Amino acid sequence: MANKKSSKYVPPKKILEKYADVLINFALGSGKGIKKGDVVQLSVQEAAKPLYIELCKAVWKKGGHVRHQFIATNDEDNRFEHHFYHYAEEHQLRFSPTKFMREFVKLIDHNVHILANTDKKALSSVDPKKIMRAGEYRKKISEWFVEKENKGKFTWTIGLYGTEAMAKEAGLTLEEYWQEIINACFLDQKNPVKKWKEVFKDLERYRQRLNKLEIDRLHVLGKDVDLWVKIGEKRRWNGGSGRNIPSFELFTSPDWRGTNGWIKFNQPLYRYGNLITGIELEFENGVVVKSKAKKNEKLLKQMIATKNANKIGEFSMTDKRFSRISKFMAETLYDENIGGPNGNSHLALGNAYHDCFSGNSTKNTKTDWKRLGFNSSSVHTDIITTTPRIITAYLKNGKQKVIYRNGQYNF
Repeated sequence: MANKKSSKYVPPKKILEKYADVLINFALGSGKGIKKGDVVQLSVQEAAKPLYIELCKAVWKKGGHVRHQFIATNDEDNRFEHHFYHYAEEHQLRFSPTKFMREFVKLIDHNVHILANTDKKALSSVDPKKIMRAGEYRKKISEWFVEKENKGKFTWTIGLYGTEAMAKEAGLTLEEYWQEIINACFLDQKNPVKKWKEVFKDLERYRQRLNKLEIDRLHVLGKDVDLWVKIGEKRRWNGGSGRNIPSFELFTSPDWRGTNGWIKFNQPLYRYGNLITGIELEFENGVVVKSKAKKNEKLLKQMIATKNANKIGEFSMTDKRFSRISKFMAETLYDENIGGPNGNSHLALGNAYHDCFSGNSTKNTKTDWKRLGFNSSSVHTDIITTTPRIITAYLKNGKQKVIYRNGQYNF
């Protein structure tokens, strides 16, 4: 009876207004919000229509322009994405209107993407190789947006609109699921935007301390990990920019060539409509040489076989004192920011973030990024662990410093 009742649940209008305010007037513009005349693309799935309306209103109130991308919802009766990948031939997977998209990239100042999955298994019967190939063909467009972001002319954010399918996968009622969203995004506060600015002011102090340490490499040690991560030349730690809501992590994109050791992940990974559990990875000189999973191991290996998806693109830590996320949410956006008793650390296989370069990224060529060890791939897959671990920084001056212990920053 509880699930039947929760299926009719829609968050109060006031909550959605606050949510839209956070996404438009804080998350975009790297914490500053949008300006009059800015063009904002709203990529929102049909199930999130109530939030979509409030997002439009928030943009218009600030004098901005909305470019609508209202996406058909996948459900058991209308598996929109499934139909495409089922019928698509190679030339359809390859199709990308590059001339149109080149001009489109010039037009857009910001993008808001709202996750609102109504069928977590919609792509489970699709050959994942087709999905991966389509992603590789579209990589050029992603690179154009990255180039614009590197110039400080484009920002983006991702948010979550809870659905019955998401709640069910997490073992929660829809009301309970939404309560986690409300708590995590401070939507229970009188002024959530003000609260986010306070949180990120505190995070910024830790970020600056990390960047002053001048770390050469990290040693991650625990019962399920013994991993070395080379930070690399001209790196910086990032976090708190509003790129994800919520986001409590501090992360960097290491020099992939210096990753060695092994790591196990106690959190499941959703990928291409499937659940992968019990993931284990072993690295040698930056490359995954062994991979295992208790469930859907074949899919994990197929994902890793994508070009450069066998190399690290991100390393991240979350301090449990900042995060209000207390439950598994079955969505990486939240699970990679979970607090709990041990906080979390995670790494991403695949593409690196250019904004983790401490110099002028606009002057770097593809050769420069390659020389610096910034990985380039069509995928970016975050994999999370919430077990206890100690992270020790080996500094360039030869000293050592424990920077993460008991789920908290330690510096």
